[in-house]
Amino acid sequence: MGAKTALLAFAEGDLRTVLRGAVRSDPAEVIDLVRRLHPTYEVTPIGDGSLGEDTYPPDDTTYATVLGGAQLFCDQRLVAYDTAQLLRAAAGRRLIMHQMHSAVDALSFAVWENGDLVRSVGVSPDGGVVENIGEPFEFELPYWAGEHPVGPMFPGDDPYPLPFHPLELGDAALRGLFGFILEGRRRPDDVDPFGVHLHGFRVADPTGREAAEREARMRQVLQRMRPPQRFRFMPDGQLREIGDDPETR
Repeated sequence: MGAKTALLAFAEGDLRTVLRGAVRSDPAEVIDLVRRLHPTYEVTPIGDGSLGEDTYPPDDTTYATVLGGAQLFCDQRLVAYDTAQLLRAAAGRRLIMHQMHSAVDALSFAVWENGDLVRSVGVSPDGGVVENIGEPFEFELPYWAGEHPVGPMFPGDDPYPLPFHPLELGDAALRGLFGFILEGRRRPDDVDPFGVHLHGFRVADPTGREAAEREARMRQVLQRMRPPQRFRFMPDGQLREIGDDPETR
């Protein structure tokens, strides 16, 4: 599993139905919307994309579309925005957020109805269940009930700290809230994400502050990282670290 998402949507009705009938949106309308959501940033078109390819764009990049009854964004910055600001932009419409990162097996998703938070989930194997607000959606129930356990990767591993894998629930949430999946077997009524056209934009902080902050955080992460480790399966079937011991080389 290697899926990543940074998805935000404003919808007047069922977003899944809107995406099933998605057509190419007006680029002028989309860039106007992106500029309104990023009022202090420089917004420049960069070309087209698709929902299947661009659910997790690079820094300073937005992919978006405006459809009948919905607005959809793939944007790392937007999913980190102040919630109050996003609710004002939603203007009473349903607000859906979905974030998933395969590098750390982290998942969060949330739904607001008429400005009220009705469901919010945040889980990862390191942090456990960080947030669990509201009544679970139907697609979640088998996961919380333990019907999708995660087995050990190697003999002797500790039990997985969650009753499910976050990325598996994340794909179920994508299907339940957006109507598509990124991995696994597609169902006949699933949205084809590669058929949902998006307009792409570079959205840059003209002051350079955000880029400098990202570089500083990266330097801190690199300073905290341990030296790289190498492992090898031994004749007894155990996975052992390759170190200075000649027997493990």
